[in-house]
Amino acid sequence: MDAAPLRLLHLEDSDLDAELIEAELERLGQAVRIVRVMSRDAFAAEAVPGRHDLILADYVLPTFDGISALSLANAQCPEVPFVFCSGTLGEEVAVEALKNGATDYVTKQRLDRLPRTIVRALAEARIRAEKSAARAELEALNRTLEARVAERTRELAEANAALKAQIEERERVEEALRLAQRLEAVGQLTSGVAHDFNNLLTVIAGNIEFLERAVADERSRRRLDMMRGAAARGANLTAQLLAFSRRQRLEPTPVNLNRTVASMRDLLTSSIGGAVRIETALHEGLWRALVDATQVELVILNLAINARDAMAVGGRLTIETANMTVQARPTRPEHPQPGAYVMVSVSDTGTGMSPEVLARVFEPFFTTKAVGKGSGLGLAQVYGFVKQSGGGLRIDTAPGEGTSIKVYLPRAEGERAIAPAADDEVDCLRDHPLGAKPALLVVDDDGGVREVTATRLGEAGYAVREAASGLQALAALEADPCVDLVVIDFAMPGMNGAEAAIELRKRWPHIPVLFVTGYADTAALTQAGAVGADGIVQKPFRDGELERKVAAALAARPVPRLRLVTDRDRSA
Repeated sequence: MDAAPLRLLHLEDSDLDAELIEAELERLGQAVRIVRVMSRDAFAAEAVPGRHDLILADYVLPTFDGISALSLANAQCPEVPFVFCSGTLGEEVAVEALKNGATDYVTKQRLDRLPRTIVRALAEARIRAEKSAARAELEALNRTLEARVAERTRELAEANAALKAQIEERERVEEALRLAQRLEAVGQLTSGVAHDFNNLLTVIAGNIEFLERAVADERSRRRLDMMRGAAARGANLTAQLLAFSRRQRLEPTPVNLNRTVASMRDLLTSSIGGAVRIETALHEGLWRALVDATQVELVILNLAINARDAMAVGGRLTIETANMTVQARPTRPEHPQPGAYVMVSVSDTGTGMSPEVLARVFEPFFTTKAVGKGSGLGLAQVYGFVKQSGGGLRIDTAPGEGTSIKVYLPRAEGERAIAPAADDEVDCLRDHPLGAKPALLVVDDDGGVREVTATRLGEAGYAVREAASGLQALAALEADPCVDLVVIDFAMPGMNGAEAAIELRKRWPHIPVLFVTGYADTAALTQAGAVGADGIVQKPFRDGELERKVAAALAARPVPRLRLVTDRDRSA
């Protein structure tokens, strides 16, 4: 493919010189397209960027001189090389021209040098252009360098964070695996020890019985009684070891845990003592659990005694039941697998556990109690029973903030919650006619605070119902949703006020909610539907603020709507 012709702007007034120069240019070996001009105006019109590859100019013209042409070219197209070709160009003038920006010069007496001079001028111009382009590219690179460094730093930070998260997840999984393996190994060891000890205790207890038949004196009989008591305590310890190792014999049947907890009230009171206040929050639509009824009572008693020991003087122990559907995969050996469970939780206001204690809490014989105050088998027995039953546990605790142990027990197949269907409707105007006292539901886990709140609102002319937890509040509304306002505490164990309010709005969106709190997460309250300061009452109550905000919430609530009666109600 032929090279593009050399574009040359020639400033020359002599026709003869122009012909001689054109003849010399043929020696370049490439086509040359020459535009010849003789005046300033014609030169100025042609000397524009990108139109010519080189400018060749005479030094002396009748109406225009070469120095003026050079100045004009420097102003209009400085990137185009400028070469003087004159017969009157002296050495001093040539040097001055080069200082003013000319690329080179040739005298008309030595036109044979012209091709070489043009080739050199074009090469230098090309080098200057390349340098200029490289400099411009470098400047652009420098301008974007900071942004690219910041972007790369962000990418590296994201990659590092992802890698760190993977490492942490792997470490967590490895730690969970090590804990599970350790508990399994200890379980196998304790199982063998328990079986061997049971054999020994059988021999000891049997021979004590034989000796009692042959011993007549009272002193020897007292000693045999002491030996029998020690053998019985040893049998209890081996039973706990078998429970931890999941080798005990279980007889699972559908169990109503609400009934179990209610029936244990007197036993718990006598075992824990009067200094600890016992509260229950039993879900009315509770599923039946498929468990060994006797063993589940021991689990609740064990957890209650541990809770009592964690509270130095007095305190509050709360037993709660609920239906739970677990979706998350377990992250610790004691956590439940995904599925449907009946949950019973035992919460206390005691000292809580440190992370170091929590990591070993299910190990047999591990205890933080003083010597002689505990065997260290209580939670180990609970762990073994729950895992053998097909359930799991979760512990929520922190030093100084109490402990809540949630026991997840498998739901009995075919059992359904005793709860109203989603489409069931109640005629609130029939049960609570217009003009009747507004019905309020006061929800607070602290019995003293709840009593104060309910008393003040009762004295203000409202019909007040009470609930001790978020789950209990939901159960109360399922039984009778004809409530004009729910006044709920934010900070409660288990389901806090914000979580309860979110669930409440899903089921009964027409019931307004007023939050009572001493300190709360504003974001959680906003998500739960609290609207500004009017939706929150601060504890302790000040100057009728509770009564004033209750009245405002009732005034702003939607007009009560008639609701249809269910088919079940019609058939009744």
